[in-house]
Amino acid sequence: MTSFDTSPQLNVWRALLALAVVFVMLATTGWTALRNQRGPTALEASVSAWEHGRIDGRRLPDAQAAPSRLARFFASLTEWQRASLARRYPLAVGNMNGAPVELRYLANRAAIRKARAVERLRMHDKRLSLSGQREAGRRAHGYDSLLNPGRRILAFDPAGSGKVAEVFGNLNRAERVSVVVPGVDTELLTFQRTDRKYSAPVGMAESLYTAERTASPGTRTAVIAWADYTSPSGLGMEAATATRAEHGAVRLNALLRALPGRSPVSLFCHSYGSVVCGLAADTLPGRVTDIAVAGSPGMRVEKATGLRTSARVWAMRDADDWIQDVPYMEVGGLGHGADPVSAGFGARVLSARGAQGHGGYFVPGTESLRNFAQIGVGAYRTVACAAEDDTCRAGLSATATAGRA
Repeated sequence: MTSFDTSPQLNVWRALLALAVVFVMLATTGWTALRNQRGPTALEASVSAWEHGRIDGRRLPDAQAAPSRLARFFASLTEWQRASLARRYPLAVGNMNGAPVELRYLANRAAIRKARAVERLRMHDKRLSLSGQREAGRRAHGYDSLLNPGRRILAFDPAGSGKVAEVFGNLNRAERVSVVVPGVDTELLTFQRTDRKYSAPVGMAESLYTAERTASPGTRTAVIAWADYTSPSGLGMEAATATRAEHGAVRLNALLRALPGRSPVSLFCHSYGSVVCGLAADTLPGRVTDIAVAGSPGMRVEKATGLRTSARVWAMRDADDWIQDVPYMEVGGLGHGADPVSAGFGARVLSARGAQGHGGYFVPGTESLRNFAQIGVGAYRTVACAAEDDTCRAGLSATATAGRA
């Protein structure tokens, strides 16, 4: 990620931890209070309209109802009725856990087209500064890309810095599902990159999807690039605390509980994304079999057992990853706890040979990516451990399995 890949800013972390007491005092007096929003966002307005809507005289269910109930509702509709709801309430349907994934793709295409039209108008709005107009142009360009044929956008919210999630593969037919959870500085404008492609969520997920297909051509896989939470911006207070991760963990669990089918799910959590996964761990659905973290600043626990999950916990860190210099501690709410690759933490420590620093774990040809792919397809006995022995494979069955060992 952008700011989180810059080693000189490590001093920010050290300073924040050293001044923990001061910051906690400021936080309790309201210094870190969230900014007030001006009116409802486009997504909130769409959900509100849904709540008052009908389809052929029938009231629509609560948009926040259990995914199973919403799935039954959509199953009771005709194809025309489902498409009609997607057109009328694109943001509501496109972000609705329980709506059929193909319908969410359709709804989000409509929502992205509307958001693009807004940004195209803002590009020429003289009331905006030149920088504001340029940002509108960048967002419009990003929306153009999201609307390319074949892209499957599972979630989309243009508010603020934006949220988005994309699927690679067929989520309905997948035998194994992987979810990439990225770290700081993740937003609509950084969801994909040309430069340093594999440090952005789209590049990470595409690379993992290709590697999984190579690792097990006969296994139907799907990978989700999940940037559907508000991540911290840079290495400031937000990155040193768990506030954004707490909200992200709730959203991550909501997604996981709404995924179609019963196929096993693996989480691949990079940098601050591992804080999100750590906080989500104790409420994950049972189908989540693996949590793999890379370049982690900590998972908000001192030992893997503290995650209170039956999923296997894997960890890796490249020898050149600057994050190893971050203080692995938690003081007054600042910092994220123990180092996941330390011997005392208790994770299965994987080789990251070939990874290119903090943002290079998903680069093709690296052992870090190969290890992720083997976990993603369930080929646990073929992963490469960080140590020369097979410690990270201890107790695993000899064949790939959806079960846990």
